[in-house]
This record gives sequence, structure tokens and C-alpha cells, in this order.
Amino acid sequence: MLPTATSGDEILHTILATSGRSRAARLWRWAAAGVLFALVVAAYVVLRPGHEQQAPLYKTELVQRGDLTVTVSATGNVQPTNEVDVGSELSGIIESVLVEENDRVKRGQVLAQLDVSRLRDQIAKSHGALTAAQALVSQTQATVKEKRVNLERLQGVATRSNGAVSKSDIDAADAGLQRAVADEASAHAAVVQASATLRSDETNLAKASIRSPIDGVVLARKIEPGQTVAASLQAPVLFTLAENLSQMELHVDVDEADVGQVHDGQEATFTVDAYPNRKYPARISRVDFGSQVKDGVVSYLTILSVNNDDLSLRPGMTVTAEITAAQVHDALLVPSAALRFSPESTPQVAAKSSGGIVSRLLPRFSSAPSPKSAAALSGAQRVWVLRDNRPVAVSVSAGVTDGRLTQITGGELQAAMAVITELASAAQ
Repeated sequence: MLPTATSGDEILHTILATSGRSRAARLWRWAAAGVLFALVVAAYVVLRPGHEQQAPLYKTELVQRGDLTVTVSATGNVQPTNEVDVGSELSGIIESVLVEENDRVKRGQVLAQLDVSRLRDQIAKSHGALTAAQALVSQTQATVKEKRVNLERLQGVATRSNGAVSKSDIDAADAGLQRAVADEASAHAAVVQASATLRSDETNLAKASIRSPIDGVVLARKIEPGQTVAASLQAPVLFTLAENLSQMELHVDVDEADVGQVHDGQEATFTVDAYPNRKYPARISRVDFGSQVKDGVVSYLTILSVNNDDLSLRPGMTVTAEITAAQVHDALLVPSAALRFSPESTPQVAAKSSGGIVSRLLPRFSSAPSPKSAAALSGAQRVWVLRDNRPVAVSVSAGVTDGRLTQITGGELQAAMAVITELASAAQ
């Protein structure tokens, strides 16, 4: 009996083990089927028709005809056409000041006067030296006359009585005459020197009166009576004068990026803070070739002439000038944004052109450059227009631009055509 019982238990255990393995296998099969179903559903959601993004929507603007003005902005200051600093060549004490700021002065008018007492004494001394030199000339002339008479007498005696006068006596008399002639020449030179010294002292006396070198207006007065002027090293500035304030200049700095568009004779307008609602006309008279660097920025000094008959402009005023660099009439104009736009750079177009999931996973090869890169290599410019709701490139030649609009000088673009300026949105 025991052997029979043992065999039945083994069979029972075998059946139970086989049943457990079957349930585990069924569970694994159900799990695999669930994962596969989830993958199928995900693939259907991703690849079903209509899931791909539809064609993007674009913003467009019409090509138009009109006038275009290109301006260059610059800032600077108002300056007189001729500004003169008046100083003194002489040192001394200011005795009087005869003008004030804003006074109109004439050429040669006395502005200030130095103390001249020392200069007058110097002139008197020079007069005395000149008189002494002139007296010395008269004295030397008399000596020359005396020496010449003495020589002639000795020569006459020697001629009448042979041997009465020795040759050495005649030679000594002749030498005395030559010395007298030299002394006379030296006396004449002393007269010339004394005369020059007198004229110099008289010039210094004249320079003690500080005079205006131009017709103009006193912009600044920098001295007061009683002050000492020391002109030993350099001439001190006593007054600043401006000539003819009815004609002024603008000194503006034009940036190096804009200087190629600026040249003599161009028209401009400018404003000043004192009259913000008023625009003054001006004209460029000079563009400097030499550069100037301020805070690391390279610019070029440009001078503009302006009429100031009403004297509303004053030296030193800050100006903001708009220089007319180019002006075209009845030109074909497109928004500058249209020249910068390219559909290849939009995310929707890039995603659409990249294909489906499989194509995105596979490597792509191209032997030819894209239209955008080819255009960049050739230097051509183009805009995009919509044809059958698709962007199509149109090659153009661009002219001047004011930043917002650009002149089109060549190509197939025509007025009233709509050009793409940017991506608007994408329909779902």
C-alpha cells in the first residue's frame, strides 16, 4: 500500500506545479499583449491623418510706390564761425576794463588797459639813448673831418718840400682818418639800435591797451581791474570774442558706420533743447578725414553752416541733427522685414520638411546646398510671396533703406504684390 500512496502524492504535486506555471505564462502573455496594444495606440495617435501640423500662416504687407528719405543722426554743439581768445603779451596790472559780457565790439576797440607808468619811463629812457647816439654821430663826423684835413696838410707839405715830412707821419695820419671813419659808422649803428629800442618800447606801450582783433560780441570777460597779468610763459586769456553770431556752425560727431553716407553740401535739420518744437535748417560744409575716439567710439567731426539772424542760437547749445543722406522719389518700396524673412528658419516649416518619425530616425544626405545657402553664397537678395498658399522666393536688387522700408531697384517684384514679413501662426 505504501508504494501506491507515494505515487499518488507525486502525481498531485506534479499537477499543481504544472498548473502554476500555466497561470504565470498566461499572465506574461496578457502583459505583453497590453504593451503591444499601447504601442499600437500611440503609433496611431502620432501617425493618424491630421495630426501633422498644417501649413503655417504668414503676415504679409503690400509692395508700394512712394518717396524714401534716408537720414543720419548726429549730436554736437553750436559754435561761432570764428571764436577768438584775446590775451596780453605784456605783464602788468590791469588798470581798467572797458567792456562787459554780451557787449558788441569793433575791430581795434580798446577792451582793457594795463598800467603804463613803467612803459612810459622806458620810452623816455630810450629817447635819451637815441639822442646820445645821434650826438655821438655828430662828434665822430667832426673827428673824421679833422683827421682828413690833417692828412691832406701833411701830404701837401710832403709834395712841396721833399723830405720835410716822413712817410711814417703820413701813414699815421691816414690810419687816424680810417679810425675816425669807423667810429662814425659805429655811431650810426648805435643810432639805429637806439631807434629800434624806442620803437619797441612804443609798441609795448600800444600793446598795453588790449584791443579787439575782430568785430563781434564779448562772450567771456576773465579779468577785473587791479588784477596782475603774468605773461612770462604764455599769453593769458583775458576775453573770449565771437565774430558775427548771425552765422553759426554746428560741430557734430558722425559715427564711423554712417560717415560713408555723409558728404559736403548735404542738407540737414536740427533741434536744440531750448526750442524743442522748432527745426532749424543747415547744410554740411566740411567732413573731417581725421577720426576722433571718445569712450571707445570712433567718429568724425562734421561741420554744418546755419543762419542765425534772429540770434536764437547761442554758442555751446547741444543739438541733435538729422542729415539727409539720400532721397528717392516714386521708388518701389518693400518692408525691410521682408528681406530678412526666410521660411526655412520657421519651426513649422522645419518640422514639416523633416518628414515623419521614420524619416527623422534615418540619416539624410544632400549633395547640393539649400536655396537659402546658395543665395547667401551668391550675395543675392530675395523676398517671399504667397502662391497657392505656399511661399515662393522672388529675387530682387535692393537700394537705400531707412531701416523700415527698402528701395527695390531691380527684379520681378511689382507694386501691390504682397510680400511675407513674418510667421503669424499655424492652424491645427
